[in-house]
Amino acid sequence: MVTFPLKFIIVLLATFFIGIFLTPLVRLLAFKIDAVDYPNARRINKKPMPSAGGLAVVSAFSIATLIFMPMIVQVSLHGKTYFEYVWPVVVGGGAIALTGLIDDVKELAPLPKLIGMIIAASLIWFLTDFHLSDFKFPFGGPHLFFPPWLSFILTIIWIVSITNAVNLMDGLDGLVSGVSIISLLTMGIVSYFFLPDHNLFLTLTIFVLVAAIAGFFPYNYHPAIIYGGDTGALFIGFMISVLSLQGLKNATAVAVVTPMIILGVPIADTFLAIVRRKLSGKKIYQPDRGHLHHRLLSLGLTHRGTVLVIYGISLIFATISLLLNISSRVGGVLLVIGLLFGVELLAELIEVLGPNRTPLLNLLRFIGNSSYREEVRQRWKNKKHK
Repeated sequence: MVTFPLKFIIVLLATFFIGIFLTPLVRLLAFKIDAVDYPNARRINKKPMPSAGGLAVVSAFSIATLIFMPMIVQVSLHGKTYFEYVWPVVVGGGAIALTGLIDDVKELAPLPKLIGMIIAASLIWFLTDFHLSDFKFPFGGPHLFFPPWLSFILTIIWIVSITNAVNLMDGLDGLVSGVSIISLLTMGIVSYFFLPDHNLFLTLTIFVLVAAIAGFFPYNYHPAIIYGGDTGALFIGFMISVLSLQGLKNATAVAVVTPMIILGVPIADTFLAIVRRKLSGKKIYQPDRGHLHHRLLSLGLTHRGTVLVIYGISLIFATISLLLNISSRVGGVLLVIGLLFGVELLAELIEVLGPNRTPLLNLLRFIGNSSYREEVRQRWKNKKHK
């Protein structure tokens, strides 16, 4: 008799090889439908590159979850079979993938793309119980319960924000797919070992998604022969946001903070981009070349080196999120403080916020450099005399 773990491994391998097989076909399709990234001032590629490679990920994931997984998962969870649990998630993912595909072919304006995200997120709200219905403030804070209308708004904001954050990170070969694999593997470990309300369906779905992305990854890693495009970035970001809601809906401080730390790279990069654009007087959705990968490239790192550095940063976030689940309250507070300190320090060192916006470095210099302290005191005196 074949055990369930062996059956699941076979499904994961099948999902991986479906991605391997479909990606070259999607590459040909991308050229046919003109889902192609042509070189411009913001893009890294020097020649036209087929996009919409995310279709391979969407297809592999959908086949595995709708066909293979219901064949091997015979148990029910909270009165639902695996198929009943997962089909609304696939429908929402299909809606966001369609939005991304249209954008890859036609280049949608920000508003139609946002409407597509809201529609996909609304499908999740109405078809599933993946709701942000309560929130426990970390480290001893109050526990808030939200009325349905507010829960709906907060759920949409979470899904759209994380989806956008992952999409904005998509600027180098293998960046989104690699960082997503790291984040999802961490989410899978946390969901299996640390969530108070154990949800086996969630863990299984996360690892199937990892296998689907892994099948696309060899074609997307530098030097890439196909991009995931908005089809891939929006779908992966959407799935991460939806699956992470299962952790956010748990009424524990660690469950609230953990998904935010796991997704630290896209969240931090997006937050810093918003701050940078506000400080520069630009609209928050106006593209620029100040993202983390742009800044690392400007420091002289190679394309591959930049991607590997960001993978390393993602692994640090992932490790901290795991440590948080086994730490005491004091240890958890110190981990979060140290993480925030490190993010700000890195952002200032590589000037993600822009040149001369380094309050933390200035403070450290003031503490550790007597000549700089004297210089600052002199400037303060001159200001008072004016």
